[in-house]
Amino acid sequence: MNHERLCPDCCSLEDLDVNRRRFVQTVGAVAGASLLPRVLPAAESDSARTAKPETLVKQLYDSMTPDQQKAICFPWDYEDARGLLRTRVQNNWSITDPKTQNVGGSFYSKVQQELIEALFFSLYNPEWHDRIRTQLHDDAGGYGKQQTIAIFGKPGEDKFEFVMTGRHLTIRCDGNSTEHMAFGGPIFYGHAARNFNEDAQHTGNVYWHQALKANELYQMLDGKQRSRALVPRAPEEDKVAFRDPDDFQGIRINELADDQKAHVRGVLDLLLEPYRSIDRDEAMKCLNSHGGLDACRIAFYQNNDIGDDGVWDNWRLEGPTFVWHYRGAPHVHVWVNISDSPDVKLNAKG
Repeated sequence: MNHERLCPDCCSLEDLDVNRRRFVQTVGAVAGASLLPRVLPAAESDSARTAKPETLVKQLYDSMTPDQQKAICFPWDYEDARGLLRTRVQNNWSITDPKTQNVGGSFYSKVQQELIEALFFSLYNPEWHDRIRTQLHDDAGGYGKQQTIAIFGKPGEDKFEFVMTGRHLTIRCDGNSTEHMAFGGPIFYGHAARNFNEDAQHTGNVYWHQALKANELYQMLDGKQRSRALVPRAPEEDKVAFRDPDDFQGIRINELADDQKAHVRGVLDLLLEPYRSIDRDEAMKCLNSHGGLDACRIAFYQNNDIGDDGVWDNWRLEGPTFVWHYRGAPHVHVWVNISDSPDVKLNAKG
């Protein structure tokens, strides 16, 4: 356990809840496959083994008391001082009250806690579950310590969306009912593995290999290509709204040689790898609807190069309706905004 954390907004670390971790390891990829009989009647056990996250959202919603629904369930287009709450994305936030409605707290019954945990992990590639637990442990003291949820609309009737937030977390489940958007809307992930200010190697960071893969592309570029790809200063990290292609920075992917293009495809595969296949497919469908990778640019940013080692901590892959902004200094923050329409508005705050 790490007791040297410098980040001012994290809680003190605690041991992981072993029983809860084992439960999630059991449900694994099948999103509710082993939900206990008290969650689902025995007659429904077969369907439970193939339950989708969206099914679990409805089960959770149907299990809630009126007081619970009043606290965390909202109309589809609900707005508060933060704007359209369903579409909000932020690097460290609570979508509902973290003091009383933490997903690991007494606001939820044990059955509901298990449903929420199974739902959350089913949004990720099973091969990433251990790394997601590591990130949550380092950043928030573990799963269930600093995460809150909200449900918009009514699951099972027209549109609905489940949103979970926390430190270095905004993730969604919408059953493809959110028009135009991959992942149900913009998402966020990050990790401060050991300290708020990570070393140049980002030791222990579960996402740093994505940046190393992107930097391998930079090493493949010739001098002229590097001059187009390298940009002096990165934009503010939360500026990931769609913009005019003339404003994109970096080198055009369609200018690259075949082997370089193949490497960019490998970078994209690595970026999408943590998520469930249906969300990966939807992201690719959105990207391809506006020219695919050939319509994108990749930029590497000189400023905030940790260790001044020429391994660019900050970089961005951007297209007409695709933004994947990777900020690696002082630790990893990643903002993702993908759609099939450039007209979708962004509600983001760093």
